[in-house]
Amino acid sequence: MKKIVVIGGGASGIVAAIAAARTDEKAKVYIVEQKEKLGKKILATGNGRCNLTNLDMTETAFRGDSMKIVASVLSLFDQNQTLEFFSSLGLVTKCRDTYVYPRSDQAQTVVTLLTEELKRLGVTCMTEVKVTGIVPNKKGFRIQTSGENLQADKVILACGGKADAALGSDGSGYQLAKSMGHHMTSVVPALVPLKVKKYAYAKASGVRTDAKVTAIVAGKVMVEDTGELQMTAYGLSGIPIFQISRYIAKGLQANQAVSVKVDFLPEFTETEFMDWILKRVEQSEDISVEMLLSGIFNRKLVPELLKSAKLRGRDSIREIADAKWQELVRICKGELFEIEDTMGFDRAQVCAGGVKTKEVHPSTMESNYVRGLYITGELLDVEGICGGYNLQWAWATGYLAGKDAAK
Repeated sequence: MKKIVVIGGGASGIVAAIAAARTDEKAKVYIVEQKEKLGKKILATGNGRCNLTNLDMTETAFRGDSMKIVASVLSLFDQNQTLEFFSSLGLVTKCRDTYVYPRSDQAQTVVTLLTEELKRLGVTCMTEVKVTGIVPNKKGFRIQTSGENLQADKVILACGGKADAALGSDGSGYQLAKSMGHHMTSVVPALVPLKVKKYAYAKASGVRTDAKVTAIVAGKVMVEDTGELQMTAYGLSGIPIFQISRYIAKGLQANQAVSVKVDFLPEFTETEFMDWILKRVEQSEDISVEMLLSGIFNRKLVPELLKSAKLRGRDSIREIADAKWQELVRICKGELFEIEDTMGFDRAQVCAGGVKTKEVHPSTMESNYVRGLYITGELLDVEGICGGYNLQWAWATGYLAGKDAAK
């Protein structure tokens, strides 16, 4: 009887186990998970609603050392296969734009259906057991754990990265992969808030505003994104910041100068905004500068923008020279924030970096170094942007690995 051991009970690990057990009903499939229950990280996804996948599935939504593996994986298991898989479990889904969620809007629904399928298939789930080593032998692999050791014909490494260790991803999977001869690209936090050096906008903490953000590393524009920016007590957050954060983190790791340019008014050009100001000045009575801006920006943000532009909110608009207005326009359209650090792995949704993707087969996730060893999910140097892409990567790589391991 074939024995398949899946190390890690997260998204990719659970699906790998299900795929293996469905492919070979006689196989004995195990999941070894160091936390007290399976799927803890799934429960935290999508703000507890679980953004399963995205109908707009494209390799351009992913980052990593190579997109060839992403294209291969998505060609074999895309969003449609994901929806079919979850439909087979009895899950009904709904869409918000292209984002797919369980109809219940509860991540717990997804975890419940996955764990029930594991039970139905007879998968053995060992929780609160930590894997400390993998040793190849003539019979396959001996898996050393904090409990009893296991013998396996095939091993699937699905331990996750090191983002949010409280949910089970503590980076131990990287060491297991390296012990089997694999190599890493450096790992940094991704989809993570940013800490600003000499931050002057702390009083605007809690403000959410539409903005365009641009990552600048060593003087070079790397990437930009537009969406709802969140001002915090320490710096910048929100989806557009998450989308650019991997470039910031990589720059910080390389000890390069890193900053984020924020356009607080992306729907206006500088000329259009200047024209708007001058028109309001012409048409308005003798009002304060702060009042002039109150119709366009969040009231907590206005004083901070004025302070940065060296304008006093109580001053009359009639007293402001054009040069001062131009400085305000420059600030509103391109305030520069020097980044001190990310908020670290504990606040990151995923990691950037990991096992080099050229070291696994792009259609099976099997190691190119060790027959019978598979590496999935966040352990690989692939991460997606926000929007269900990281879960899609987890489901897809887990499914391909589990199916091949059981053949």
